[in-house]
Amino acid sequence: MIDYIKGDLTELTPTNAVIETAGIGYFINIALTTYSALQGKKEAKIFIHEAIREDAFILFGFMTKSERELFQLLISVTGVGANTGRVIMSSYTADELQQIIATENVTALTAIKGIGTKTAQRILLDLKDKILKIEITSDSNIKSSVSFATNPIREETLAALAMLGFGVAQSQKVVDKILKENPEMNVELVLKMALKML
Repeated sequence: MIDYIKGDLTELTPTNAVIETAGIGYFINIALTTYSALQGKKEAKIFIHEAIREDAFILFGFMTKSERELFQLLISVTGVGANTGRVIMSSYTADELQQIIATENVTALTAIKGIGTKTAQRILLDLKDKILKIEITSDSNIKSSVSFATNPIREETLAALAMLGFGVAQSQKVVDKILKENPEMNVELVLKMALKML
């Protein structure tokens, strides 16, 4: 059982990373959030989930143990495979996902590509009681996530970006970063800044 891999980051794409340690390069499947966290780094420590099948031995990597635990909870749900779990983890940060599941936000889950209403409801039903037991370790805490979620400026900006054809996950990340640093900004200013960053 591999707990984590630490070494030189020799390759990085939005979907995978290669970490070399002791002369071996490990091909690790990652979510977009992990990709963002690894950008610009030469070395990395990635927490591993192993998916062992008859025809393949696949590694999935996460920046923290809590992210890995969240992924493992997601794939324990019937109908949610490892790739679907990775798409879910790419769409929202770990603390946002925890909040979405805890508040039974079906709309936020069905906004993810490939997640229908039945799957979303199954995720909420199976994980609602388990999700708050995970202590999410990340840059922002759950409180900030809740305030963002009920922020009308955030919602309006995200709606505008969606109409312009920008992806949900990337838009949310950029808008949340802007609002965290400039909470007093209006929609127009946030939108202008987001367009420069996307």
